[in-house]
Amino acid sequence: MRVKVISVPVRDQEKALQFYTQKLGFVKKFDVPLGEGNRWLTVVSKEEPEGTEILLEPSPNHLQEAKTYQQALFDKGIPYTQFNVDNTQQEYERLVKLGVEFSVKPTEMGTVKIAVFNDTCGNNIQIVEML
Repeated sequence: MRVKVISVPVRDQEKALQFYTQKLGFVKKFDVPLGEGNRWLTVVSKEEPEGTEILLEPSPNHLQEAKTYQQALFDKGIPYTQFNVDNTQQEYERLVKLGVEFSVKPTEMGTVKIAVFNDTCGNNIQIVEML
């Protein structure tokens, strides 16, 4: 087995696309209309264009439990997922200059350095550097 796609629930796919490409630096891979205003919308790392895709999946408006779960994670400051970086401090400084809001500044925790930011689409995302 291999991981090809992970999904991140987003409240607004277009807003998520702008944030994940313009702020985080991912590139759009697929954008396929699915009906009812939803899209199969994926982004990938510029450094690994054939790597794992992030599906910017629309939060289901008809599934309250999913909305409740996403909001509970966000409210408690729990990251929905994490992305690896080479240097947490440098990435933090780059993103802050772009207006990204962090709830956890770069912090060493044993063998990693982490930081957590708001993706503006309902999620806390953690970046992590292996030390």
